[in-house]
Amino acid sequence: MSVSAEEPRGASTVVRWSADEVATEACGHWLATAMGRRGVVLLRGDLGSGKTVLVRGVAAALGVDRREVQSPTYALVHEHQGDEGFLVHADLYRLEGGDIESLGFDEHLEQGALLAIEWPDRWLRPPPNAVQVEISRWHDGRRRLSFVGLAQAIDETMDGGQLTD
Repeated sequence: MSVSAEEPRGASTVVRWSADEVATEACGHWLATAMGRRGVVLLRGDLGSGKTVLVRGVAAALGVDRREVQSPTYALVHEHQGDEGFLVHADLYRLEGGDIESLGFDEHLEQGALLAIEWPDRWLRPPPNAVQVEISRWHDGRRRLSFVGLAQAIDETMDGGQLTD
């Protein structure tokens, strides 16, 4: 497994590089832990870029068997209860803007879930504190994962200077 990190100019952006699926899953585990295992992650990237692989790592951090996580392209939403939290994994590619309100995202957030949303541009009003993740494939096979808004999400999970679980 090979994961490296760098901080570009923007203080609220973190970039990680992944050489393989194991490293991409490790980035997902790191992300869920940093977010306190709740909140909203908006996932962007081409087909096959590794969005669902990243969500498998998020699931593992929540105590969900990573093998249960599949792309929700046709089911639209998959829900996973783990020992450490609740994961809602959605793919909005096939939805129109008005249909999103009926998916119950607000209720899930009120219950402390972590929402991982693929193709989030269909969500007209995502929460302003959502973490945005862009995954890009590079010519050498590595993935570049950019996390925007992570510092704000971490600040919101802080309790007395400690990350809450």
